[in-house]
Amino acid sequence: MGSGFTFNSKDFEKQVRKATEGSVRDLAGQYERMFESLRRRYTGRPVDVIKPILEHEWKRINGGSITNPELTDYASLISEGTHIKMNVKM
Repeated sequence: MGSGFTFNSKDFEKQVRKATEGSVRDLAGQYERMFESLRRRYTGRPVDVIKPILEHEWKRINGGSITNPELTDYASLISEGTHIKMNVKM
């Protein structure tokens, strides 16, 4: 006995992508605002000063963790005054 249900995986993937795209873009925007705020306040400051502040802000945004190499890379960019842009590809 069939259920009459047909699953279209391409349509499903399209719907999931459409449903999550706005949330992902919002999260990327939050990170960009955080990076810009830190860049304005901490350009020229030592990486070791920036890292704990960046780690705290990172956790505040998504509750997750960031690896030490990533933390060092981002803190170095902030110290150098580099603008950090989050690119969302879906």
